[in-house]
Amino acid sequence: MSLTAWLVILAVLIGVAVWLYNSLVGLRNQVRNAWSQIDVQLKRRHDLIPNLVTAVKGYLQHEREVFERVAEARTRAMAASGAAQAGAAEGALSRAVSGLIAVMERYPDLKANANVLALQEELVTTENRIGFARQLYNDMVARYNTRQQVFPVNLAAAALGFRAAEFFQMDATERALPRVDLASR
Repeated sequence: MSLTAWLVILAVLIGVAVWLYNSLVGLRNQVRNAWSQIDVQLKRRHDLIPNLVTAVKGYLQHEREVFERVAEARTRAMAASGAAQAGAAEGALSRAVSGLIAVMERYPDLKANANVLALQEELVTTENRIGFARQLYNDMVARYNTRQQVFPVNLAAAALGFRAAEFFQMDATERALPRVDLASR
């Protein structure tokens, strides 16, 4: 083969390598962007919970243990890093908030409190947004991880420093807050 043929082959191989690398970078950035959307919603959730606790504290003064569980779970959730750790911490936070909402059902005066109802609705809306953001993030993770695992990308992905991304997983029963209608009683 002539030198020109070798140069053409080399140029094609370099072009393919650059394209593969750039496609992995693009997918990795999409995963990071999708995670930031989850992070925004989780921050919103973390900010709403103390407001809800403050709004109901006067009614539930003797339910100190419930408030402590919520505060501890919120602290752990805010400190979590990575999708797997955040998923577990957010599941625990959901259980704690569910406990708070279950206790709230026992107090008729809360039914008439517009602030509590508005905060509860905001929390439910935020949970829905987290669900949508989680779905987008996991879709991006699946695309990114699949791209790294297919031939010939798998030959170069690890060597170039690309690692599989973690899925954001929460047990559906942990993630879903019970819908409580305080106004109907």
